[in-house]
Amino acid sequence: MATVQEEIQAEKKTSSRLDKIKQLPTQKKLGLMVAAAAVIALVAGTWLWSQTPDYRVLYASLSDQEGGAIIDALQKMNVPYQFSESGGSILIPARQIHEVRLRLAGQGLPKGNLSGFEILENQKFGSSQFLEQINYQRALEGELSRSIQSLSAVQGARVHLAIAKPSIFTRDRPQPRVSVLLNLYPGRVLSAEQVSAIVHLVSSSIPELSVKNVTVVDQQGNLLSGQKDNETETGLDPSQLKYVQDMEQNFIHRIEAILTPITGQGNVHAQVTADIDFSRIERAEEVYKPNNSPAEAAAVRSQQKSESVSVSQPEGGVPGALSNRPPAPAEAPIEAGKQASETAAKTTPTDTRKESTTNYEVDKTVSHTRQGGGRVNRLSAAVVINYRTRLNAEGTPANEPLSGEEIEKITALVKQTIGFDEARGDTLTVTNSQFNLQEDEVEALPLWKDPDNVMFAKDIGKQLLIAGILLFFLQKIFRPFLRNLLPPPPPAPVAALPVRNGMEQIAAGTQADIARSPTLEENLGRARLLAATEPAIVANVVKGWVTGNE
Repeated sequence: MATVQEEIQAEKKTSSRLDKIKQLPTQKKLGLMVAAAAVIALVAGTWLWSQTPDYRVLYASLSDQEGGAIIDALQKMNVPYQFSESGGSILIPARQIHEVRLRLAGQGLPKGNLSGFEILENQKFGSSQFLEQINYQRALEGELSRSIQSLSAVQGARVHLAIAKPSIFTRDRPQPRVSVLLNLYPGRVLSAEQVSAIVHLVSSSIPELSVKNVTVVDQQGNLLSGQKDNETETGLDPSQLKYVQDMEQNFIHRIEAILTPITGQGNVHAQVTADIDFSRIERAEEVYKPNNSPAEAAAVRSQQKSESVSVSQPEGGVPGALSNRPPAPAEAPIEAGKQASETAAKTTPTDTRKESTTNYEVDKTVSHTRQGGGRVNRLSAAVVINYRTRLNAEGTPANEPLSGEEIEKITALVKQTIGFDEARGDTLTVTNSQFNLQEDEVEALPLWKDPDNVMFAKDIGKQLLIAGILLFFLQKIFRPFLRNLLPPPPPAPVAALPVRNGMEQIAAGTQADIARSPTLEENLGRARLLAATEPAIVANVVKGWVTGNE
């Protein structure tokens, strides 16, 4: 019966409130409607505000043509967008910014403000030769800038050409020059090989352009194209340093690879220092050896001999005192002829000459030697091996050092691995020591510094702020407004108490009768009275029972 009474009272309150609202004047009804609309608008506004995404900049400083192309692409992808206050940036939700950038990059957007050879398609009729030359130069600069921007580390590039106008009246034509300004992505650095590639790319794209006439500068004002020359003068070449590091790492890997099966994984560490000579030597020699060496006979190349005999004419017929000598005494003819022949033979002068020429082969050695850089002058290696782990008599693992024989075997293996040469001055040190394998404790990131927790706290704080604003509005503004708008309910009538022993008993037992709970007969009497006075309310209660399967 208590439940029936409560439902009847709730129904009476609802009907009484509706009757009171109907009895209100028109101004109060209008104020009530405005208050209800304000509450609904506040709730809807706070919900929409909580669901509004955080907009971030997609692209900034775009031209009108590029901005229009990007907006068309965003509309096709159904991505909401906004414009910044200045109108030079496009904003989209922060959660979609990376995906949208990748999809736009796949479509080739943004293309940038660079104009290539397509500028020549809009040539006007009657353009001067000077204007045609300027447009060609602009187109060439744009094409080179696009090519350089295609590199992964380059965010933007500008190319400036300085090309002299050809003339038939000048004998010495100035060489063309090019300046390249690079805008690199944050944290990116171009290597010397990449800078050289850019220089050769530009040099090969312009006729008669020398590599020396190309200047490359980054956004910080650092000269990149002159690094190689400066490094050559100071002796610091990154390629040489990289060659040394690669060689040292190769030796280290070979040492650890051959010792790991013996010592176990993680029980050997090695370091190698290589002294590399990068100087290049070119030498030409001509060596002549003596021909008359006792060990070897001289080689005769050619030999020539000549002999000549000459006879002088007898004296006589020359004017002078000697030719006027008296004649000799007469002798017999036979004896005179014999003596005359002997005398002629003795007195006739003769000249004999002999010449001999011998040419020997020249023993000459000609050698031309060219030694390239990268020779190993000296190697220094250090190897550290951990103690061996074995089970002792108690069955627990214990560490023990390696024996001297094992150290000698390991030393021999390392020498064979690195090509140890004692004559070259190589050194090797093998040490057996216990490793300290305690891992350093990594300090955990505090909860209040964790990015995920920070984002979660921001979302929770946002929702709590919305709930607080709604609660404050309902409690401090809307509720007092309704109290002032609706009159307070009249006090409940006090049921007449039965007369027992006169007016004294009623006055004395009023508080006790009110405090006690009503009996079954009293509830039935009230229900009958209510059914007689308010049949509509009772009908609604009965209808609710039937609907609710009471």
